[in-house]
Amino acid sequence: MLEVAIMIEGQNGLTWARWQNIAAAVEDLGFAGLYRSDHFTNAASPDKESLELWVSLTWLASHTKRIEFGPLVSPVSFRHPALTARMAAAVDDLSDGRLMLGLGAGWQEREHNLFGFELLDLKSRFNRFEEGLEVITRLLKSEAAVDFEGKYFQLRGATLLPHPIRPGGPRILIGGNGEKRTIPLVAKYADEWNAVFLQPAELARLNASLDGVLLSHDREPKSVKRSLMTGLFFGRTRKELDRKLSARHNTGSGLRKRGLVVGVGQEIKEQLNEVEKTGVQRVMLQWLDLDDLKGLEALAKVVL
Repeated sequence: MLEVAIMIEGQNGLTWARWQNIAAAVEDLGFAGLYRSDHFTNAASPDKESLELWVSLTWLASHTKRIEFGPLVSPVSFRHPALTARMAAAVDDLSDGRLMLGLGAGWQEREHNLFGFELLDLKSRFNRFEEGLEVITRLLKSEAAVDFEGKYFQLRGATLLPHPIRPGGPRILIGGNGEKRTIPLVAKYADEWNAVFLQPAELARLNASLDGVLLSHDREPKSVKRSLMTGLFFGRTRKELDRKLSARHNTGSGLRKRGLVVGVGQEIKEQLNEVEKTGVQRVMLQWLDLDDLKGLEALAKVVL
């Protein structure tokens, strides 16, 4: 059965009050999980409130009991991967093993420029990302001291203490649709592949492609969970949905062609059924209105 989780954009006005309210609602309503982006600010002005990712996840770990959670995704361009591994192991322990560690290369140019992080060209960015994955996985999975000498990161007898309670530490998720670099990195390092904004036909094709790459790495296809993060336009009534679409100057059919889930009531369930047929096991629906808890409750009644 398809798991339905909620994803929010943390740079889109996330405050402590909003985070606490959304976390309580997602937990109480029965959604499978709560995920958030890791951005310092928006890709275009105006800037809005944005809680720091790992501080917010630490709070979430100790104030929820059931839901899985994590970043979609945390770029290695912001933090040294050793720091990310240390924080992830601690947050996973605090939550009794509910963290999914989503990792990425970084992409948003504006925030890197504003805060002084080096984004790099695309090829170098993915080379750095692969080094970061190597550092994180070695630290999380090894009880012995780790040595690593890369271009971007170096370890010289590094050990994570205390060792993660969960064997191997938190599970690793890699997000993205790229067949040239992302899919091979998923096959080498990830426990979950998270596709982004894809129509079912393309999702099914990439899913099958990943199966083949996993087999070439001597991994069983079932060893990697499949998920999809996509946008959502949901209305409790047709009038409400039309108003949301009009405000964004979009049509339902146009958004569906871009892989978003759009509709009222049963229309949402039908689109999720098509996603499930592709082999996806979990969908993270992007909830943009951080104050619309009544809408979140209505969505739960439709999809759960």
